[in-house]
Amino acid sequence: MQSPKAESGAHDHVFLGADHARNERRTWAVIALTAAMMVGEIVAGIAFGSMALLADGIHMATHAGALTIAALAYLYARRHAHDPVFGFGTGKVGDLAGFASAVILAVFALGIAAESVSRLIDPIAIRFNEAIAVAVLGLGVNLLSAFLLHQGGHDHGHSHGHSHGHDHGHGHDHGHAHHHHAHDTRDNNLRSAYFHVLADALTSVLAILGLLAGRAYGWVWMDPIMGIAGSIVIARWSWTLMRDAGAVLLDTLPDEDLHAHIAGRIEEDGDRLADFHLWRVGPGHMAAILSIETDRPEPPAYYKQKLAGLPQLSHLTVEVAPRG
Repeated sequence: MQSPKAESGAHDHVFLGADHARNERRTWAVIALTAAMMVGEIVAGIAFGSMALLADGIHMATHAGALTIAALAYLYARRHAHDPVFGFGTGKVGDLAGFASAVILAVFALGIAAESVSRLIDPIAIRFNEAIAVAVLGLGVNLLSAFLLHQGGHDHGHSHGHSHGHDHGHGHDHGHAHHHHAHDTRDNNLRSAYFHVLADALTSVLAILGLLAGRAYGWVWMDPIMGIAGSIVIARWSWTLMRDAGAVLLDTLPDEDLHAHIAGRIEEDGDRLADFHLWRVGPGHMAAILSIETDRPEPPAYYKQKLAGLPQLSHLTVEVAPRG
């Protein structure tokens, strides 16, 4: 079935994050790094008969798969950004991918915990020098990947200052205010990729500490203990990402301050909001639907102007009805 054509002159609903293109490029770069490390470890493990190298290479493959989900989400959202089939654009594709990736991260944490408990109960011989070398190499790759994906300091506030208002003559107005500000511009898709490389880096650091202690003092049990500690931290990251991405997917209230500002501006002259919905449609983009009851009805554009300049309000629908 073909997609319906956009009406002539109709506004689009492109609600991608301000750094969408940059984040997509960096995610693909990290996939290349992870895949190269993965192939190198698997080949070396087979060639040199090293189970440590082979196991870590297979483990890297799971993260490469999760990172690929993030990259494909960026690609899909960008290519379908103007597709009218998506009523409010493709800005939430990244949140869907982030949620899926959080589930994978949770499974990864459970796997580490189970393997660590197994090794506590039934310890195995560890080739310390080789295992430490693998962990150090993996840590280097993961730190470089984390640097590429790090979002801190890169949230930009952009106020485009233009809108597309459509007054249909029936008390309705659909407006695009396109105001981006620094708060609530988190890209859950990028966060999922970042958490995956952080999880790898954390397991490498804890493994190095446990292996060094084991080699120096014969504490073979330190390695699985560190694994259990790492699994707890990774599970916490997974829950945080799952909670945040799930909240966006379920259209929970994204910003209480913005909600209060909108209500305050509309009701300051005695008008009443009979119905009010505010939700996130993409990183840095909010949509709102307002149903206003008033004794002095004005055109929808009047109320839209009242909300001009509010942060992130990218899509606004206004309905006006006489009170009583």
